[in-house]
Amino acid sequence: MKTYFNICIIILLATFGSKAYAGSCSDSFLSIPTEVNWQCIFPISIGGVVEMGDGQSLGDEGIGDSICVCGNSNPTIGISVSFWEPARVIDTVRDAWCMNAIGTQLSNPSPGMSNGTQSIGGNGSREQLFAQMHYYKFPVWAILDMFTDLPCQEDTQFDIAMMSELLPNWNDPVLALLLNPEALVFGNPVAQLACAADSVAAATGSPINHLFWCMGSWGNAYPFTGTIGATDRVQANAGIAARSIYMMGRTGLLLDPGVDACGSVYTPIWKKDHYKLQLMRPVKDDACRPIGMTGIGWTQGKNKIIGGGNYSWMVFRKVKCCVGYSF
Repeated sequence: MKTYFNICIIILLATFGSKAYAGSCSDSFLSIPTEVNWQCIFPISIGGVVEMGDGQSLGDEGIGDSICVCGNSNPTIGISVSFWEPARVIDTVRDAWCMNAIGTQLSNPSPGMSNGTQSIGGNGSREQLFAQMHYYKFPVWAILDMFTDLPCQEDTQFDIAMMSELLPNWNDPVLALLLNPEALVFGNPVAQLACAADSVAAATGSPINHLFWCMGSWGNAYPFTGTIGATDRVQANAGIAARSIYMMGRTGLLLDPGVDACGSVYTPIWKKDHYKLQLMRPVKDDACRPIGMTGIGWTQGKNKIIGGGNYSWMVFRKVKCCVGYSF
């Protein structure tokens, strides 16, 4: 009950000082029962053996992860349990200050500025899309008060953790170099040639972690800005959402609980196969998509609102947890 009360307070705060809903910004708080695709929590692995699955991958999970030992003074010995957790929500929006996931359009202090665009480069051959990003901590299990007996349950509540309208680097690739200086090496067409292999691997559900600068068919992970090459609007927004996951990991706002069964770790270089995205708005997708999966076959009909361009994505992340006995 306390969690739902906190959510209501956040909605009231977000609505305070807002203007009437504009464009295609959602006018309702997202519905956990109906807008989250619950099949995405599978597969579930116990002791390195997949007990329940739906054909999706658990990444680098294996039999060697069956026994775990955590802690020093009061060690825990048990078995490793892995599953997919709906834990974060990311908006990628054309309309600046559109809090699409919580259903409100905040007043824009600079009307007409920082809105998303879709344009064609000077040579007429390269199309680009720009969108703003909002990053929410959205621990579904904690909100629903489920799996509270698991020692790896995240101790957090709903929170608006980041808004790209407040980030100077989101519109400026030069400033973005402060967060990702390696973009000078990997953010170029030559390095992008290696991404063909990642695109093929992502299509089968297993992105290649060693090609960390690639997002398969979604483009380059660098720079950490809101501009991305676009031939498919939905796929381009998925790429911006994935890039946001990488950026949040770099800044420490998103720890990876899928690396070590003993706790979440800071991963400045992301592990792509530890995350998958499910489109919730404007049209719910019937499956989760691994980072970089081509939009052919799943992006059609996902932007039905005329003049649309505001999307909300549920981030499912891999969780590895040591469940056992503490001495």
